[in-house]
Amino acid sequence: MTSTTPTRGQVERTLGQKIQALYREQLGHQPSKVTCQISDKNVVVVMENSITPPEKLLAENGSPELAEQVRSDLYEAIQPHIKTLIEETLKVSVAEILSDATLETGRSGLIAILNDCPDVLQSKK
Repeated sequence: MTSTTPTRGQVERTLGQKIQALYREQLGHQPSKVTCQISDKNVVVVMENSITPPEKLLAENGSPELAEQVRSDLYEAIQPHIKTLIEETLKVSVAEILSDATLETGRSGLIAILNDCPDVLQSKK
């Protein structure tokens, strides 16, 4: 008997690829690596090199506060798209998204709190 339900690992990879594509399409900058991990009603996403060139330029040229404001504004603009992407990929509604970014390391991350557990098979180890 074959199952059409994807494994957790498959869904995590698909979600990571979609988030990379979203950043590329919406911000013109693709994080070098996006790692997603689903655990019960939570999705944790870590993005490497997610800071855009304008943010980096501002931070490196003595305007870290402006760079932080740009980062915040960009996140506010892209957050509804991320929420929709997660909901469409996992077929579960998102209750809340928490996020943060660090200009110094270029990393950003988010935690999506889901209303239900997604229907995925446990990946075989």
